[in-house]
Amino acid sequence: MKKVAVLIENQFDERELIYPYLRLLEAGYEVHLVGPRADATFASKAGVTEKSTHASDAINADDYAAVVIPGGFSPDFMRRTPATVEFVRQMDKAKKPIATICHGGWMLASCCDLKGKKVTSFYSIKDDLINAGAIHVDEAVVIDGHLITSRTPRDLPYFMQAVLKAIEE
Repeated sequence: MKKVAVLIENQFDERELIYPYLRLLEAGYEVHLVGPRADATFASKAGVTEKSTHASDAINADDYAAVVIPGGFSPDFMRRTPATVEFVRQMDKAKKPIATICHGGWMLASCCDLKGKKVTSFYSIKDDLINAGAIHVDEAVVIDGHLITSRTPRDLPYFMQAVLKAIEE
């Protein structure tokens, strides 16, 4: 069974974490909620809580088929944990699917080579991605190689169709 990591930190957008998590489970994948600590509770922007299943310093990119990075403000916290940044960096190096939505692009800017890559995101981080070398476009889902990006929770159905297809290929 393929494993997929969904990153978790405080201030996550509950729709962007829970919807992908459930869709991936429904598709038959083993899904790990990966945070800076295992079995830790994290709160969403609205106060909804979820627990991590794994710590980022205890996992290896070789064991995962893909990683999903939800938005909210959690990516700003995610990139403060060196092991989380390194995990995504190794997924990028291996060209495994990295899927980000909303503010998830902050992680890409911190650990992936975005020069010349087409991406999308929530409009307020557009400049961060452009400054990291990306070409920012305003579309529901943008796929450039192994990178899958979307803008907002409204794009989740298109985002997850692209994520599921990428994992199967």
